Amino acid sequence: MEAYLGTVLIRFAHVLFGILWIGLLYYFNFVQTEYFKDSEPSAKSDVVQKLVPNALWYFRWAAAFTFLTGLYLLYYLSMTVNISIVLGAIMGTIMAANVWLIIWPNQKKVIAGAPDAADAGAKAGLASRTNTLLSIPMLYLMINSAHGFGLPMIAETSMMGLWVGLVLILAIEMNAIFGSMNKMIASVKAVIHSGIALTVIFGALVHYL
Repeated sequence: MEAYLGTVLIRFAHVLFGILWIGLLYYFNFVQTEYFKDSEPSAKSDVVQKLVPNALWYFRWAAAFTFLTGLYLLYYLSMTVNISIVLGAIMGTIMAANVWLIIWPNQKKVIAGAPDAADAGAKAGLASRTNTLLSIPMLYLMINSAHGFGLPMIAETSMMGLWVGLVLILAIEMNAIFGSMNKMIASVKAVIHSGIALTVIFGALVHYL
């Protein structure tokens, strides 16, 4: 009974922290970024100095605890390992790494008004848009891994879907690190459409390859 309750609580925490993390990710990309495009410089500065640091605190720690609780569920509770959970977990890990290694360090420069604040903001923005792009297929894969029907174990199926998925994820992340904002993710509409298209692609990979 205690073990069952512990499992339920960890799953609950994983979902709760995930909602907070992805919710703030969507706030930054769909609301705050669009507001900054039309706001007065003084209003933007006020938001950056007073609102953004607080939101980023919840954002980065929600990402960290989503990752840690997910790691616990995956490695210590013997969750069923299938292509969906592997690809989804890799996406989530990369997204959490982007938060702590790209978004947060560069946003600190923006908040402090560093000489390279504009460049830092662009790097943080690209990583944030990349996370938004990955979040849609990641959420689908996580749900499918637990509630999908007839999803085969990796050991019983072709590895092609897994390898193609890994290459796609790597290519997207390489653009986040070394590339630039492209038209597929530059606007809110574009990143949503691209995220849905990417979800269809990953859905096909896990179901048909």
